[in-house]
Amino acid sequence: MMRQSALVSFVLLALAATVAVAADARHERARDLGIPFDGTPGPLNAITDVQGVLVGQTTLIEGDGKLVVGKGPVRTGVTAVLPRGKDSIRQFSYAGWFSQNGNGEMTGTTWVDESGFLEGPVMITNTHSVGVVRDAVIAWRVKQGGEDQTGAWWSLPVVAETWDGWLNDINGFHVKPEHVFQALDSARSGPVEEGAVGGGTGMICNGFKGGIGTSSRKLADKDGGYTLGVLVQCNYGLRANLRIAGIPVGREIESEDPYAFQPSFSAEHGSIIVVVATDAPLLPHQLKRIARRVSLGLGREGSISGNGSGDIFIAFSTANPGASENDHGPVTVRMVPNDSMDGLFAATVQATEEAIVNAMLGAHDMTGIDGHHVRALPHDELRKVLARYNRLTDKARR
Repeated sequence: MMRQSALVSFVLLALAATVAVAADARHERARDLGIPFDGTPGPLNAITDVQGVLVGQTTLIEGDGKLVVGKGPVRTGVTAVLPRGKDSIRQFSYAGWFSQNGNGEMTGTTWVDESGFLEGPVMITNTHSVGVVRDAVIAWRVKQGGEDQTGAWWSLPVVAETWDGWLNDINGFHVKPEHVFQALDSARSGPVEEGAVGGGTGMICNGFKGGIGTSSRKLADKDGGYTLGVLVQCNYGLRANLRIAGIPVGREIESEDPYAFQPSFSAEHGSIIVVVATDAPLLPHQLKRIARRVSLGLGREGSISGNGSGDIFIAFSTANPGASENDHGPVTVRMVPNDSMDGLFAATVQATEEAIVNAMLGAHDMTGIDGHHVRALPHDELRKVLARYNRLTDKARR
């Protein structure tokens, strides 16, 4: 009887989480509030505007009150980005990565550098769950291989992290293999859930609630007509540095800084992971150049990439699908000339900037371990500040 009761409770919790996620998916995004950005977004304004890219997320929220290591409260999760859908484990993608500040982790990147390929999904979670997520991805790859074990004998998954220990029982190791499998198996195209979801559930950004955010850009025909999308897990920065649409809104909106009573509250306490996807035919060295441009998008938001921040970025291309075929002969690939990359550079900067704002606006107030509370960036107050500086779009002012 007790097992049945526990099962019912689990199902009810899962349903509640599903309802909460569905509600979050309908939140106001940055453009809904009239915040101006450069560039033209894709139809979804999400990384999934790049054809073939899927995103899956598992959100874990449970318990309140005093921290009991191993029991909670739990505020964490897993986010999965699949470059070529379920074919990502067999059909690799050219990729490049860059660390703006290395106080963080992204596994598998030495092989990305060496081989030029991303061989599977990009996973994002909390700092102390990198190991279990990495191992679970290997198990998932083996299972996906079925009888055909090609590529399943050896795997170096790409798993990145940011620290959620202010809100989450991070040493309780609540992310389990089944949560990783759920994120991977549920990955889909279409709108991407933002805010306090997936790996971003317990994150803090610029003194406000952070999490998962996304944006995209559709390049003009003269720049190739390519699509570029960005997904961020933002957990970095200080409120005083936050700028939106060029305005120092962090200094204009009163809010208690989450770490204010710690001696080192004036230092960076978090990180940001950024995934860039594009259908432009780029080679690995060009994708590293794309990954470097993410830093300029962060700079627009006021980031200084402080000593304690792990700001790590990876970029991949869905073009050249046959580049990783191993038939012991040369393969033919296409590439954008270096002189024609400026539009892609601009799109990376623009989409990064907007994805971070979308992450913050998609989040909600959250209380975690030991009553630690983090306020979400208030939409109305933000609009008032931007209106005072005449920084809302004409449509929003009417």
